[in-house]
Amino acid sequence: MPKIMNDVEHEIEIKKSRFITYLHRSENEEEAKSFLKLVKKEHPNARHACTAMIIGSLERSNDDGEPAGTAGRPMLDVLQGMKMQDILAVTVRYFGGTLLGKGGLVKAYSSSVKLALNEAVLLETKKVEVFAIEFDYALLGKVDGYFRAKGIEIIDKDYQERVYYEYVGNKKIEADLLELSSGSIQPIFLEEIEKETPISMEE
Repeated sequence: MPKIMNDVEHEIEIKKSRFITYLHRSENEEEAKSFLKLVKKEHPNARHACTAMIIGSLERSNDDGEPAGTAGRPMLDVLQGMKMQDILAVTVRYFGGTLLGKGGLVKAYSSSVKLALNEAVLLETKKVEVFAIEFDYALLGKVDGYFRAKGIEIIDKDYQERVYYEYVGNKKIEADLLELSSGSIQPIFLEEIEKETPISMEE
């Protein structure tokens, strides 16, 4: 289930009404409530601050004065449709003088959240393997160049008598490391961990 990496703020205008959507990663309901207070403090003159949240098994929405079912529920529907997790969406509305009607409000609030999510960096939790290698300083340039070229993430480095790296990878690069080191680098599997990685939109 995707989570957002950072907070997102996105604004749209529909018939002179402004809809400002905030997405905030929340690990618990108290954190979500605290963020909502900050948003309301920032917009004391806004007519509505509608919310939707999915935190663990908790799913909740609030229309905050808009006609029932026209704001919070459509916002929650978008989060559910994207299978989002640990997220609070707040959409602040400044009324522009033109009534949008129930259908117009549903579309406005759901669009606000969709567009904000389009700007978010989404993360997914994957199981990855961690390996360790140890090698002589003479090979440092070769190893670093190889890891850079392959986009391999080094998660720990230690420079003692020899260089020690821990990295996220797989068994497939073992042959490459053996080759570039003339057989002196032998990767050792350490553990499998869960790691958040950005979701590629091309997948």
